[in-house]
Amino acid sequence: MIKLHHPVKKRIVRRSSEGGIEFSKSLPLGSAPDASPLLACLYESRSIFSPEDLGRSLNELPPPALLKGMDAMTAELEAAIRARKSIMIVADFDADGATSCAVAMRGLGALGAERLSFIVPNRFTCGYGLTPELVELAAGQQPDVLLTVDTGIACHAGVAAAKARGMTVLVTDHHLPGESLPAADAIVNPNLPGDGFPGKALAGVGVIFYVLLGLRSRLRESGWFDGVRQPPNLAEWLDLVALGTVADVVPLDRINRILVHQGLQRIRAGRACPGIRALLEVAGKNWRTLASDALGFALGPRLNAAGRLDDMSLGIACLLTDDMAAAKEFAELLDEMNRERKTIEAQMQSEAWAILDELEARSGGGDRHGVCLFDPAWHQGVIGILASRIKDRLHRPVIAFARGEDGLLKGSARSIAGVHIRDVLCAVTARHPGLIVRFGGHAMAAGLTLEENRLAAFAAAFEAEVAVLLDGMDLEHTVVTDGELPPDHFQLETARCLRDAGPWGQGFPEPLFDGEFDVLGMRIVGEKHLRLTFKVPGVSRQVEGIAFFVAEPQEWLGCRRLRAAYRLDVNEFRGVSSLQLGIEYMEPVP
Repeated sequence: MIKLHHPVKKRIVRRSSEGGIEFSKSLPLGSAPDASPLLACLYESRSIFSPEDLGRSLNELPPPALLKGMDAMTAELEAAIRARKSIMIVADFDADGATSCAVAMRGLGALGAERLSFIVPNRFTCGYGLTPELVELAAGQQPDVLLTVDTGIACHAGVAAAKARGMTVLVTDHHLPGESLPAADAIVNPNLPGDGFPGKALAGVGVIFYVLLGLRSRLRESGWFDGVRQPPNLAEWLDLVALGTVADVVPLDRINRILVHQGLQRIRAGRACPGIRALLEVAGKNWRTLASDALGFALGPRLNAAGRLDDMSLGIACLLTDDMAAAKEFAELLDEMNRERKTIEAQMQSEAWAILDELEARSGGGDRHGVCLFDPAWHQGVIGILASRIKDRLHRPVIAFARGEDGLLKGSARSIAGVHIRDVLCAVTARHPGLIVRFGGHAMAAGLTLEENRLAAFAAAFEAEVAVLLDGMDLEHTVVTDGELPPDHFQLETARCLRDAGPWGQGFPEPLFDGEFDVLGMRIVGEKHLRLTFKVPGVSRQVEGIAFFVAEPQEWLGCRRLRAAYRLDVNEFRGVSSLQLGIEYMEPVP
């Protein structure tokens, strides 16, 4: 078992077989946005082989009609709008769910729906998704239609309960379906069997955005827009689509890159909704130069904090208000919650390290393929982050458990490349029927529920299934880079060019370079971070760098030469922009 108390040794692997940047002569990107030999090389290594692959126009999106179930979905929504039926949005309690809900509320309202409301389950009392308990709460408001966003595909019991009460149930989701589908009146999910939509990586917010596109087309064809009633510009809510897509860490395939790019353009032009502008303000981010990673690392956690510690209704309210003063109040509350979440997380990490050390002592130092951790005092809303942090350190699939309000254990799983965590849970269920009460998720993340007295049996079954998948796999920690950056590219202009050449993210990684540097200066900032000054070979001036959340930062202070994997970043401080290396990994060089 790898100890969490010490920096993890990793192997730097370069994408280029020759080990450095090779400027491509073959990739015809001369007419592409921000084309340059460096970008051509970087794009080619990310399977971009033509200017068409870099298209960012909304006109290049595939049509909504390609999504299976779109016709039935839009027919139901049109009928509800024309009949002035009450439509209630059922949202998930994460950032994707919150943005999906906001897009649905804003978009359906603009398309003519007059009676709209939303409900989001409290994870501590109702659990995940459209449960019978949530249906009972919703029934108090007597909705005619329940429309799920970012949830619903695994909610058989909840859908059945709503149907039994006479409600129409419409499901929009992106999570992987099980062997059977809930008995909803319509379902749109790009991952349905037989679905011909080319983008399987849409986030929940992308799915509901596409449903709105399809609904607008249907309403236009049926004469709903009569001159007095005008079709809305749905692109107005792409800032929300971009936030939810990046925060949910879905792969940025071509479709998602278009959606995120267009959303970023709206934010940078000062046209974001008040809630996003307020969240950027409390996070200290400049909206004029915002990059996609800030959506995931700065805005996403603050929005998620509401669902983790309290009620995501607060986050949704922040995204729905058109009053900037109210948005600032909501954003400040979310920021305060996020600080509280960090404190709780730090304590839980400390306790997790102690548990891991005890497991290591019991096993005599033997390695584990899959890790299950539980402490009775752990916060149910923070176990997902805890599992992710430990997974990053151990490079093994990890499930962290906490007690739920119903007395059952709630587990949050995070995985590594090569281990489809939802498939692992399917395999455990097939071999041990009844061991898991319920589960759902995707390849890299999942949630599950267990009876507490069955945790040991589950941990053993989980370990056995993961061991089969990891057999023969190279489990050494690796950092994949684009090689060594030529000296003449250590410039602010190059950093800006790379920032604007994205959006970068999951499945379309931001350029990462590596090299050996002399360290001219180093100091600890903010207790956990290191500010460095480098001498870069071939570069006449000093180059600044920053390494965040360094384990045992004081142990680095005597280092005079190191090898680093880094990004070219733009550092903005008091209105002045400068080049900065964002250190992803570093190791001392003797």
